[in-house]
Amino acid sequence: MAKVYWISVYRSITDPDRLAAYAKVSGRALTAAGGKILARGEPAVTKEAGQPLRTVILEFESVEAARAAYDSPGYQEALRILGPGSAERDIRIIEAI
Repeated sequence: MAKVYWISVYRSITDPDRLAAYAKVSGRALTAAGGKILARGEPAVTKEAGQPLRTVILEFESVEAARAAYDSPGYQEALRILGPGSAERDIRIIEAI
């Protein structure tokens, strides 16, 4: 079965302190749910229409595992810590080829 990738791109961050608190809790929650953090931070290089936006990439064994991680109590707590309006993100879960 192909791996699955959770890709988060932060379009804007308005509360860096809340984001830092969220990151601590979310990292623990997502790895406890089977995720493996592959990359996080601003891109080293952007090309074409690329923008230097914070990006996080996690690997999961399946779409179901990634969905369950998002819905898990630990990750939901992280989302409460982040709160509305602290960051605008685009999260995608995509299967590898």
